[in-house]
Amino acid sequence: MRIVSYNLNGIRAAIKKGLIEWLKEYPVDVFCVQETKAAETDIDLSLFTSLGYHVSWFSAQKKGYSGVAVFSKKKPTLVKTGSGFEMSDAEGRVIRVDLGDLTIINAYFPSGTSGAERQTYKYQWLEEFESYLNDLQKVRSKIIVAGDYNIAHQEIDIHDPKGNKKSSGFLPEERAWMDSFLKNGWVDSYRKLNPTTTGGYSWWSQRFPSVRLQNKGWRIDYLCTTEAVAKTLKTATILPLVKHSDHCPIVIEL
Repeated sequence: MRIVSYNLNGIRAAIKKGLIEWLKEYPVDVFCVQETKAAETDIDLSLFTSLGYHVSWFSAQKKGYSGVAVFSKKKPTLVKTGSGFEMSDAEGRVIRVDLGDLTIINAYFPSGTSGAERQTYKYQWLEEFESYLNDLQKVRSKIIVAGDYNIAHQEIDIHDPKGNKKSSGFLPEERAWMDSFLKNGWVDSYRKLNPTTTGGYSWWSQRFPSVRLQNKGWRIDYLCTTEAVAKTLKTATILPLVKHSDHCPIVIEL
C-alpha cells in the first residue's frame, strides 16, 4: 500500500499545474491532501473518481481557506470529519478515514507565522489534537497521522537551524511538543528509515523562488504511525522534484 501526504496550497491551482497527470503516472492507494482551499463543489471530482478514488472531504467554513481531503482506492469503512474541537473543526483541519483495521488521520496543523495570536492558538490546537489521538488510540491500534505539521522537529530537518531559532515552526516549545508526541507511541516514518539523511525537506518559502533550487527548505510534513503500523513500513521517501505546490509529496509504502 502506497500512502502519500501532500499540502497542495490550493487543489484547484495544483490541478492546473498537472496534479491529475502526476497521479496517473504515480499510482497512490491513499492520497491525503491539506490546504484544499476549496469545497467539494468547487472542483470536478470525476477527475479523481475516474482514477478509481473514493473521495472524503472536509472544508473550512471560510471560503478558500484550509481544508483537508483523502482520496482512497478502497472504499472507507468509516469517515469522520473534525476532531470535536470547535475552532479546529470550523477551520476544516482534521478528517479520519478508516480502511478496515487501518485508521488514517489527515491533519493540517495551524501555522503561527502570522503573529502571536495564531501562535497561541497553535499551542492550544496541539494540546487538543493530542488528546483526540490519545482517545483514538484506546480503540484503534493501527493509525497513521498524515499531514502538514508546520513544525520542523530537529536541526537535521531545517536548512538553517541557527537562523530560525526564533521562527514559528522551529520554536523550542513546538519542537518539545514533537519530542513528547514521538515518545507517546508515535513513529516518524521518514526518520525511522532515514535516521541521518540531511536535506530531505518538504517545504520551501515562496518569498524567494531561488530557495527551492538551492534546497533551502524545511521538513514540516509527516506520516507518523503507531508502532503496529511502523512494523510494516517498507519505504519512506520525499519527492522534491514534484512541483504542484510550495510543498512536495511525502510517501510511505507498507
